[in-house]
Amino acid sequence: MTTDSVGGVWTYSLELIRAMAPFNVHFYLATMGAAITLQQRQELAALTNVTVYESEYQLEWMDNPWAEVDLAGQWLLELNEQLNPDLIHLNNFCHGQLPWNKPVLMVIHSCVQTWWRALKGENAPADRNDYLDRVREGLHAADLVVAPTQAMLEEAETVYGTFSQKQVINNGRDPHAFRFGRKEPFIFSMGRVWDEAKNIALLTQVADNVDWPIYIAGDAVHPATGDHKLFKNVHFLGKLSQREVADWLSRASLYVLPAMYEPFGLSILEAAFSGCALVLGKINSLKEIWGTSADYVDTNDAEGLTLLLQKLIKDEFLRNIMACRAVKKAQDYTTELMAQDYLRAYATLSNRVIAEAPDQVETV
Repeated sequence: MTTDSVGGVWTYSLELIRAMAPFNVHFYLATMGAAITLQQRQELAALTNVTVYESEYQLEWMDNPWAEVDLAGQWLLELNEQLNPDLIHLNNFCHGQLPWNKPVLMVIHSCVQTWWRALKGENAPADRNDYLDRVREGLHAADLVVAPTQAMLEEAETVYGTFSQKQVINNGRDPHAFRFGRKEPFIFSMGRVWDEAKNIALLTQVADNVDWPIYIAGDAVHPATGDHKLFKNVHFLGKLSQREVADWLSRASLYVLPAMYEPFGLSILEAAFSGCALVLGKINSLKEIWGTSADYVDTNDAEGLTLLLQKLIKDEFLRNIMACRAVKKAQDYTTELMAQDYLRAYATLSNRVIAEAPDQVETV
């Protein structure tokens, strides 16, 4: 299984690996994107069913990555020959067309093209055509394409064409990693203020007009420009550990993420497991996941967000109802359920080779 060490795919990968341990599925995990941090090594050390192979090859969405993407492909093929897994689980796109000689499952976590359409209302510019072509080639070479929501799958097919074999498998989190605490009067969110997709900027716009303080797990300093953003009634907490995030969520009464693009939203699920009432961007993927278990706001409606937050702040009964709905709905998105769906998908693909060698140990 491929993963990257710089985004939410890392959390997804480790959750899936951990959830597969009871089924005796062993993963060879090939990392790319950046060096693994000390915290990530500690997370890996807690897993019993994974062997890690590290690299720092650039990811396909980075600037001018293609030389390193091709080198990564050679490295992955060498690992495939050395390890001889039963199937290939790719969490990136551009290696789908490699001569694996194994069944290939590919997951669409997000992509530049669908991101651009969601945020800009148009296709990505021509300088992204190499990305478009290579991602399309990789997706159509996979034996099974998986997306975390139907909305993400449909948007990807709009851009890349219809996939012959496809499936929606929702992401999941372990509910035992989160807890209820005594709820306190503050709003919590997670994301970088300059991240257009998370749309944290909309929350900062309304901060001075709501009665509760806003705490954001994320940095106010832009990594490229060094610009530092300051907002009234907004407190940036910097990068938090998973334990610290769980503590803040356990105490937060409201979790707000007015996202413009969010194929699934693991942070929202974490908030729901922690008993937060949810206020989310009104986009198809989030409405698909949360239905009536969250409140929604148009992603450019500062006034609407202000009114909704003030309503929830002043109405404890309504806030508690929405929190209970979120907790209940979150039970549909556990790691156990995710693992069962992936296990069935793996078995369907692996049967093509396991039927010829039934005594092989199932590895990924």
